[in-house]
Amino acid sequence: MNNQLNKSQAELSWPSEFSDVVLAEAAALGWDPASDQIEAEIAAGRHDFRNRRTITIDGEDAKDLDDAIDIQALPGGRLRLGVHIADVSHYVGDGKPLDQEARRRGTSVYPVGRVIPMLPPGLSNGICSLNPGRDRLTLSVILTFDANGIVEDGQVVESVIRSKARTTYTAVEQVLTHGDAQPPGPFPEFNSDLGLMQQLAIKLKNQRRQRGAINFDFPETYIELSDDGKPIDIRPYPTGQANELIESFMIAANEYVARQFYFTGVPFIYRVHEQPDREKLARFLKMAAVFGVKARIRGTATPGQLAGVLEQVRHENYGPALAELLLRSLAKARYAPQNLGHFGLASEYYCHFTAPIRRYPDLFIHRVIKARLKTGQIKRSWREATPLIAQQSSEAERLAMQIERDSIAEKMAEYMLDKLGEIYDGVISGFGPAGIYVRLASTIEGLIPYRSLDDYYIYDEERLRAATRSGDRSFTIGDQVRVQVARANAEQRQIDFELLTHVDRPKEKIPKKKSVAGKAKTGRRKSGKTTGRRRRN
Repeated sequence: MNNQLNKSQAELSWPSEFSDVVLAEAAALGWDPASDQIEAEIAAGRHDFRNRRTITIDGEDAKDLDDAIDIQALPGGRLRLGVHIADVSHYVGDGKPLDQEARRRGTSVYPVGRVIPMLPPGLSNGICSLNPGRDRLTLSVILTFDANGIVEDGQVVESVIRSKARTTYTAVEQVLTHGDAQPPGPFPEFNSDLGLMQQLAIKLKNQRRQRGAINFDFPETYIELSDDGKPIDIRPYPTGQANELIESFMIAANEYVARQFYFTGVPFIYRVHEQPDREKLARFLKMAAVFGVKARIRGTATPGQLAGVLEQVRHENYGPALAELLLRSLAKARYAPQNLGHFGLASEYYCHFTAPIRRYPDLFIHRVIKARLKTGQIKRSWREATPLIAQQSSEAERLAMQIERDSIAEKMAEYMLDKLGEIYDGVISGFGPAGIYVRLASTIEGLIPYRSLDDYYIYDEERLRAATRSGDRSFTIGDQVRVQVARANAEQRQIDFELLTHVDRPKEKIPKKKSVAGKAKTGRRKSGKTTGRRRRN
């Protein structure tokens, strides 16, 4: 299969190679950690955290390790958390070719089984990556929490760390799930630290829930590839306590940094998520009411009210589809030079600080933070650049997400090529102009074409169903169906199913009637999601 031909239009528009000038600049940054550079940095004022019990927690395949954490127990049930982020800005000079290229890309992209990095691998996987046993320059957020998990003190400092272990979500999940009953894993010396981290993460998650943060909890897709890049298994991505632990700590660090630097008045790039459009939200609530969802919202909606709606349907077959409809009714999260708050997180101050290896807004605000910490002098050009950088980064993020979705859809179709004729149970997940979308337990989604059904079906958007003119036959979001794989086309990223039975309304096999085409009023196409580690708040 020709990988170039299978690249989506979105990926074809993305820069795939680094110029010789950029690569030469990256190569010139090589340095020997055993040299006196680290000691010189410490002498110049960096905090030396190399003796802390610092670890990284990432997916098994991750190479760009941009965050590390450590925790310390304090008297009175208090905890001190260190969130240490790669100091990419130390190496990528403002306005230099590396910086210009990173700004142009805006983000790293993660198609299935690959990475298109924002920075050359010598930086992203090398001197910037917080690899174990290596001295690394970092920006650290040190937060002290009281016994209830409330931040009582904090600071942002330039630092040096030496990660003690490169752990994985899988290994950490084993410890968090089984505790003392679990045989010693690969890092038994960190089990007590992981227990403290778990306690703090639970408190932070409960705080977000209490203030009304929305947890969409979509099923995410994990695609296992063979050595030659062929998909050999597709299943829901196993997110658990370990993922939530890192997510909670990164959110806490992002919120602290955004709050602290908002009050300094320096130019900054915030991660914002604005209030939902009232008309779109009203349409969603009308649809949700069809399923018995009770939600009375007067005036301006709050995140907590919408979180309550999702909680009502979380365990229903139609829950994921309604959650996506709600997401589509909300504004898209984006970058902005003004602090507009983050509606979905119910957060008044929020930014992206924790991933400068793979996100340009993080790299930019690292420069601002360091200038503020060192001299207090901010370049005038930074203030002028923030609106454009925010806009460019938002656009780059949307394009990167499309590339990732296209890649997942392609691999799903490729996987189903040798599954033709196989039978699966699934759930109706949506409707489009050409047919009915069905999601399988594996998260694979395909289409039942209207033309393959036994009658003329019309999609009723307000009731989220497709029905015959007489109304005696209908399909509704959340209905269970049994389907057979009819066609798969990897280049078109399309899977077609044939309907066998409508499980909620048991009948004989539904005959085809190819001479009659179905029709729908509106269009929609869903794709799989990227892994939880790359989740974008």
